Amino acid sequence: MAYDENLANRVRERLVDLQNMEEKEMMGGLVFMYNEKMCVGIIKDELMCRINPELHETVVEKIGCRTMDFTKRPMRGYILIEDAGMRNQKDLDYWIGLALDFNKQAKSSKKSKK
Repeated sequence: MAYDENLANRVRERLVDLQNMEEKEMMGGLVFMYNEKMCVGIIKDELMCRINPELHETVVEKIGCRTMDFTKRPMRGYILIEDAGMRNQKDLDYWIGLALDFNKQAKSSKKSKK
């Protein structure tokens, strides 16, 4: 499953100045890990953001935003934004800003033992 390289480049440009940023291909897309925590990603042609679950109900009402249901199970605190919700840089910055704000308090994923 491919992801939108143009969107990936837009996200990279927004995150370029941040330390502790790592890109990983997973879930058939691309994920940007910030401080070893999932922050934003790209699944097909949509932006995925990990946000504060307390804001979830408010932001899914915005144009182009919906709850992530990658496994057909809605995931509170994870949203997908289609093109209509991030056509300009201001909109993209808004979504990435929500994810970066939550990243400060988000818990790291448990690392699997190898």
